[in-house]
Amino acid sequence: MDNIAGQNQGGRVLVNITVLILVLLWLLPTIGLFVSSFRDRDQISNSGWWQAPFAVDLNFRSRVAADNVREEGGLFIIEGNVFADPSLASDFPEGEGVVSAFGTRAVDPGEFAPGEVVELRTGGTVTVNADGRFRVESAEEISRGPTLYFEARTPPSFTFANYNTVLFADGMDRAFINTLTVTIPATIIPILIAAFAAYALAWMDFPGRGLLIAAVVGLLVVPLQLALVPLLRLHTDIGIGQSFLGIWLAHTGFGLPLAVYLLRNYMVGLPRDIIEGAKVDGATDFQIFVRIILPLSFPALASFAIFQFLWTWNDLLVAKVFLPSGADSQVMTVKIADDLLGSRGGDWGILATAAFVSIAVPLLVFFTMQRYLVRGLLAGSVK
Repeated sequence: MDNIAGQNQGGRVLVNITVLILVLLWLLPTIGLFVSSFRDRDQISNSGWWQAPFAVDLNFRSRVAADNVREEGGLFIIEGNVFADPSLASDFPEGEGVVSAFGTRAVDPGEFAPGEVVELRTGGTVTVNADGRFRVESAEEISRGPTLYFEARTPPSFTFANYNTVLFADGMDRAFINTLTVTIPATIIPILIAAFAAYALAWMDFPGRGLLIAAVVGLLVVPLQLALVPLLRLHTDIGIGQSFLGIWLAHTGFGLPLAVYLLRNYMVGLPRDIIEGAKVDGATDFQIFVRIILPLSFPALASFAIFQFLWTWNDLLVAKVFLPSGADSQVMTVKIADDLLGSRGGDWGILATAAFVSIAVPLLVFFTMQRYLVRGLLAGSVK
């Protein structure tokens, strides 16, 4: 009984474990982005997302004021607490904290241990205790207080500020509408064209059909980056330039090879008896296509629609090339990259939040139509 087909429990357990590992590997980055979207930039820069529930050592700077200098035993002394600096009130609202290290240079804020006496470059000494109390001593009169750098442990902090920044940014609503304006036509147009082409390549006999199928397969491996500049020049020459019509046609051209290949493979696998029976009854090719092929090909159409929608919604490169640079034409990816992140893109909290905001609609589309995805991809692979 152990050798009966389908009863190999060991193999089934191995498959389940493998699938679980793969799911976790794919899920971990998403969890990391989700956690990071609720953290501030300083904590993200100093600790990983898995350390979010724990306290983090952050670097701070405190300027020592020279207006409370006193003279004692021939020395000029300034005393105070680094946590009492008004500029740090938002980080230490109670004026208390724990210093884990301090320094006198911005390049090395944790150079010395708390309580250690350190020589200042301008003369004199300074020491900072673990509770934040500091003491500056100098044999000469102090006209300007030194700047102290220190590391202090801060509790875990979670905030909705990143989501407020992204969702209520000026022009984000227009960018959302522009994204829908680009994505919906750029998904529908290639489906309409590819469905007709796929039917012709699958069920109509004409000279050169094999060469056309080979050309479609060859176009699948052509990088779209090679066609951006020539295509933009063509659009400019014919008068559509950088416009919504131009980006619709660009996405259509880039998506057609996959659409034709996917739909043709599906239509070839449809029962021949149904097609031939319809032709015997006098149905034209257009009637067969509309009344038989399209309803039966819905899984393949839905599969390509998912791919095309996700690609166009998340696209940045094509949008930068084929849309005007003004704020009125920005899509969400361009709005986030140019206005919220800037040229350096160092605000990881905004980046993680923007990623979750931008994937909300694609996730809705995917989970709505995902039951057709596997059926459409595997169609035609097994006879």
